[in-house]
Amino acid sequence: MRKPTILLIEDDKDILTILRDQLVMDDFKVLEATSGEEGTRLFKQFRPDLIILDLNLPDIDGVKICQNLRRISDVPIIILTARESLADKVRGLNCGADDYIVKPFEYLELAARIRVCLRRSSSKVCGKEKCCFGELEILLNTREVLLQGKAVHLTKKEFDLLELLVSYAGEVLSRDFICSQIWPNDEVYSWSRALDVHIRRLRKKIEPDPQNPKFIITHPGVGYRFAGN
Repeated sequence: MRKPTILLIEDDKDILTILRDQLVMDDFKVLEATSGEEGTRLFKQFRPDLIILDLNLPDIDGVKICQNLRRISDVPIIILTARESLADKVRGLNCGADDYIVKPFEYLELAARIRVCLRRSSSKVCGKEKCCFGELEILLNTREVLLQGKAVHLTKKEFDLLELLVSYAGEVLSRDFICSQIWPNDEVYSWSRALDVHIRRLRKKIEPDPQNPKFIITHPGVGYRFAGN
């Protein structure tokens, strides 16, 4: 099981350090940003599983960041802020956040809410036991793939790669993000061609015409997209 990735967008370095250390102890992978611009960049690059967002940032108001992220993703967002008025809470939730916690906070409560958000998100992405794309069927629970009703043998990494692409069907995933999810412990270098090799092998197994793929689309200089429609 890969570690869920949490992006912290928080300009208070003391809080950032405390949260990072606690989350790492709870077996999460943590990304850190001290500004809205940096947080948005890290989100687009690494596609975290959940975001903890402060509203009082030095460059962009957190509400605006939440709105912008919600337009392009349904990633769970927990607002963690000193703004405690009812109007602020309503505004924060209305901008697309999944939860709203006021500072000072208890980490145990935050951790519980993180797990609730991740369970909800996981059920939305993986709730279906089977994904069908024309004659291609992907059985998520049993990690089986069928093409025209016939079993397709995939290695563990090949299935992990296919499952990741399907989870973000229609979205362009960067090479860095894909590698961080498939090889989470820096098992490959940024210049490695391991991803290209796995994409090529996967295409040979699931594409009707690997030279003209209809499922796994290359976006030169960026990454790959699974075209599910």
